[in-house]
Amino acid sequence: MKITREEIDHLAMLSNFSLTNEESESLGQDLENIIGYISQLDELDTEGVEPTYQVFEMENIWRSDEIMPQDADREELLALAPESQDNQIKVPKVL
Repeated sequence: MKITREEIDHLAMLSNFSLTNEESESLGQDLENIIGYISQLDELDTEGVEPTYQVFEMENIWRSDEIMPQDADREELLALAPESQDNQIKVPKVL
């Protein structure tokens, strides 16, 4: 598959790269080599092969979502903060 100079320029613009002519030519050749290598996968006979979604035999482990009782109440936790206001911890502005 031949990659055009316009496609390389478009990719560079999307990636916010500035490329010299030599870099563009080199990138074009590299991309053609990569696509050619990947296109070899089309030649494989995958008849009867199950799709692999996960390589390892792993499963999600779910736990029940339980609300655990807390030993501290709101006033005790707010007392630990350097500064509070209206039952909330006051922090410096970020912006």
